[in-house]
Amino acid sequence: MMNLNQLDFLKRRKLSGLLGLALDGSRLDGVVLQRTEGSLQVRQTFSITLSLDPLTNDPALVGREIRNHLDAAGVRERHCVVALPLKWALAVQVKLPDLPEADIASFLAIEAERGFPCDVATLHTATSQGRAGGERHATIVGVPRNNVAPLEQALRAAQLKPVSFSLGITALQNPAADNSNGVLALVIGEGHIGLQITAGGGVAVLRTLEGAVVAEGGQRKLATALVSRETRITLGQLPPALRAAVKRIRIFGPRDLAQELADEMELRFEAAGLQVELAARYVKNEFGVEIPAETPVSTAFSLAAGWLADRPVPLEFLPPKVSPLQLLATRYSSGKLRTVSATAGAVLLLVLLVFLFQQCQLWWYGAKWNRMSAQVAELSETQDHIGKFLPWSDQSVRDLSILRALTLAFPEDGSVTAKTVDIREPDLVTCSGTTADNQALLKTLERLRGENYVADVSLGQIRGKSPMQFTFNFHWNAGGNP
Repeated sequence: MMNLNQLDFLKRRKLSGLLGLALDGSRLDGVVLQRTEGSLQVRQTFSITLSLDPLTNDPALVGREIRNHLDAAGVRERHCVVALPLKWALAVQVKLPDLPEADIASFLAIEAERGFPCDVATLHTATSQGRAGGERHATIVGVPRNNVAPLEQALRAAQLKPVSFSLGITALQNPAADNSNGVLALVIGEGHIGLQITAGGGVAVLRTLEGAVVAEGGQRKLATALVSRETRITLGQLPPALRAAVKRIRIFGPRDLAQELADEMELRFEAAGLQVELAARYVKNEFGVEIPAETPVSTAFSLAAGWLADRPVPLEFLPPKVSPLQLLATRYSSGKLRTVSATAGAVLLLVLLVFLFQQCQLWWYGAKWNRMSAQVAELSETQDHIGKFLPWSDQSVRDLSILRALTLAFPEDGSVTAKTVDIREPDLVTCSGTTADNQALLKTLERLRGENYVADVSLGQIRGKSPMQFTFNFHWNAGGNP
């Protein structure tokens, strides 16, 4: 069996260029990266404000607007990775009991049904697992399908090919990275702040702090007191082992706002033993490949660089491409539909067997025809030659029959004699001759009228008296062949 991870790796290796997009509210940030010889080069960067909301407007119109912005920025790359807005995500934190690995998926499915405030079937879900202090934990994240579908349609309308939908905060602070153990990350967004705690290789906490970013006079301001309070509450709700694992707070965002938040967090949490860092630049070899020096930290860059550097995507929400066969199997996989599909399959099999039998017969008759086709061709050629001379080989002996009827009608004493007999197509016969006795001629015509296949006997021109010249006409074969 082929390894799906290897397939994913091969797919990534084929992409030498990639467009990273980060959607946050109405703002869309982007960067185009090119991978060459173990290094990443920045081709284009842009930041735009969308006038159309991808969730409420026609995806075709949204795609056209995005395409216009990309053309204005000179972006020609088609493949893209997209950071979804964190406020779309719903998260459920679960402590994993000591279960066999085969039972973990079922346990998480049950916890998702219990934890999410909506039907799990309406969500694209992904799970991140980790371990801290000997305890295993998992975070189940769901994104509404009704949000993902129009965004994907809009991107395809913009002539883009999405290869990944993920969360920007997990790209900035990847839980699988070595330096992510025990990190509380705060990401300043357009209208909120995202909070993520990573430990033991997985996401332990993921939430959005609404109201932490407010707009005043066209400027964004931070409610730093709210952020510190919510952070303290989040840490206080952690299991002791996980709380003890958190050692650092990393802050991402615009330089001035991030610095303001870092000052507040230092004031509130340094006494608790938490080190506060401002993530303004990438650390050396963070992605395992060389990147341009002094590259500012951004969600779009982190997402695209991680993909090109073959880093695992912690939470993937791109809808899988389901083949028509898989869709059919899923639709008819239970209950009455399964019975109907089995019956339909049996009928289809029977029909196929009938057609197979018919095809075997056709093959048999085809082989038989191939053996006799040469003889048939020869006979057909002979028949064609016969047809050419068919008018001269009339087997009905019509002319002889006409002459016989005339001979029987004429008297044997020679009182009425025929000079010419003209047989015309299709059935008209003209006879001319002489007679010395008019009564003998009339009796001749009477006898001729008595023939079965003679009709319309009419006496034509009569000239002279002794001998008398006559002409009469009749139709032959009016009643059928003799």
